[in-house]
Formats: sequence, C-alpha cells, structure tokens
Amino acid sequence: MIGRAAGVASVFNLPRAVAPVVGLGAFLKATVTTMRDREARTSTVIGDLGTPEAVAVLFATTAAFRDDLGVPPVLVAHDLHPDFVSTRLALAQGLPTLAVQHHHAHVAAVAAENAHLGPLLGLALDGFGLGPGGASWGGELLAVDGATFRRIGHLADLAQPGGDIAAREPWRMAAAVLYRLGQGEAIAARFAAQPAAALLARILARDVNCPPTSSAGRLFDAACGLLGICPVAKFEGEAPMALEALVRHPRAMDGGWTLIDGVLDFLPVLSELRANDPADGADLFHGTLIAGLAELAAWGADATGLRTVGLSGGCFLNRVLREGLVAALRERGLVPLLHARFSPGDPCISFGQAWIAAQAAEGGGFSR
Repeated sequence: MIGRAAGVASVFNLPRAVAPVVGLGAFLKATVTTMRDREARTSTVIGDLGTPEAVAVLFATTAAFRDDLGVPPVLVAHDLHPDFVSTRLALAQGLPTLAVQHHHAHVAAVAAENAHLGPLLGLALDGFGLGPGGASWGGELLAVDGATFRRIGHLADLAQPGGDIAAREPWRMAAAVLYRLGQGEAIAARFAAQPAAALLARILARDVNCPPTSSAGRLFDAACGLLGICPVAKFEGEAPMALEALVRHPRAMDGGWTLIDGVLDFLPVLSELRANDPADGADLFHGTLIAGLAELAAWGADATGLRTVGLSGGCFLNRVLREGLVAALRERGLVPLLHARFSPGDPCISFGQAWIAAQAAEGGGFSR
C-alpha cells in the first residue's frame, strides 16, 4: 500500500519551545502534526480513514513528517480509540506512545493556538469521541491543565438506537427523545416512512444496541428529527446544517433545560419541538442551546475558579451557535477562546494531541 504524503497546511509558532513529538489525529478528517522547539507543522487534511487510499496517505505522511522532524520523537500521540488506524500506526512506530482523549485534544488545540499556557475550561461539542471506559462522548465541559484533564460536566446522555447508524438517520435520535418522554408508542406512527420505526420502541425498551451518548451532534440530530428536517441524511452534518439555515431570531425557552451537578439536559426544549414548525423550532433550539451551554460554563467557572473557556469541536462550525455562545459567555464575564488558524472540527485533533504529548514529555504526566 503506497500513498503520496499530504502537504503542509500550517507552520505554527508555538508559545514556547517543546521536545520533538508527533500527533497522528483521529479517524475523521485526519491530519498529522509534528512539534519541535517552537515550531509545529500540520498536514493538509488526509480525509476519513475508511478507505485504503486514505490510510496509505496517512502512512506516507507520517513517514515524511517524521523525516522532516530530523530527530526521533520522544512521544507519538494518538486517539484513545484502540481500533483507529491512526492508533495502530502509532503503536507500530517503535517509540513511546501516548493515548489522548479526543475532547482533551480539542481543548488543548484551541488553547495552544491562542497561546494560553495555564489551566482553562473547555467546551468540546461534536459528534463522537471515545471517553474512558468506552463511553460515547461529544458534549463535554472539561477542566484542562496541560497534559491532564477532568470531566466536570456534560450533556445528558441520550440513547443512540442502532449505534452508529443513528448518526446518519436523525429520526432515530428523535425516536429516542420520544421514548424518553414516555411516548414510545408514538414512534411507529410519527416515523411511518422509516421501515425500522415499527420495532424501535421495542428495541429501546430492551436496550438492544442503544448505547448512551452525550454527543452534541446527536442532540442536533434529535432536534432535526423532531422537526422533520432530513430524517435520513445524505452526508455528515446535512441535518444540522439545514437546521442552522432556518434560524432567523434565536430565542431561549424559559425552563428549556435543567442543570443538575454538571449534567445539562435539554429534554424540555426537545419536548416543545414536537409541535413546532421547522423555522420556529430552529430559532427555539439554537437560542435555548446557547443559553443552557452558557449556564453550564458559568457553573463550571464557579466550581473551578477558571474564567477562560476554550470552544472546540465540529459543532462550532455552526455560526449561530458560535457567535451566540461567545456573546453569552462574555456577558457572564468569561473569556472565550476560538480557533483562528485551525478548523474547530477534527483537523485540529493532531495538533492538540501533539501539544499534550509535548507537555507530558516534560514530566507532568498524563491522566484521564
């Protein structure tokens, strides 16, 4: 399997000198990053590692970037997921390796990009990242301090009927909401056009292949499914993009969420969406999401004393969410950090991994 190495997309001046390290990214929108002294080099996006061609490019890019580094890296960082090709490639390098949790890498990336060297809060909102113990994460409030982090808050778990297929069929996440509301019997009629709908209530009741997830991406999908927007998506992010395009005047629903011990639950607003038309629902969902996330961040700031909040993850490609949350955080006296050079999505993961590895190499250790 021979591939041509990806080029260099970014040469970045780091806020301080570091030991030579490599980050091999995740699965979607994979990139490779090397760091040495005060320079970081990140590849162009290789793509999703689901094809032999993309895997070949990852192998070639890793070899080329290691050669350009000039010295053996002291650590090769990879995703926490053991089955990713990038993880297996890292373990095959014959060098010390470091498993980095996906959302920790997101927050580290936005911190390093903004030359923020101290501890900070991070809101990481995306579709999926493996958490400790095999948990499905994606809506996380983390307290990050260099090579270490603590999960201090998150979105309430929602069942993901059918597992990964729910990420491509938003109606399934809407069905999970109906089941949680005690309306499982309404699933078959509401989604009669979907062949699997007749059995889904029974599947949810028996908890068969319905892994819980805290994913913000799946929360967006649930809203889309309830509003009848892209019940089955043709490509990643189609439904949330269509939902965002409908927004005109975001507004928060009174009582649209609950926040208990760091668990942020949007079930009240999801319940309201059942009877909304798509445009009105898009306004209500976005406004309520922004207000609830701002309250979660403020709660985390009070709990930790940290006032800086890094915002990363693919959900922040949503302009309405990004700009609304930045304004809401500032109104609460918090300092938001955003990406400027990197995408908030998974292309920044290798950069965050490498930054964490560089700090772990200094003797600070690493914990999950």
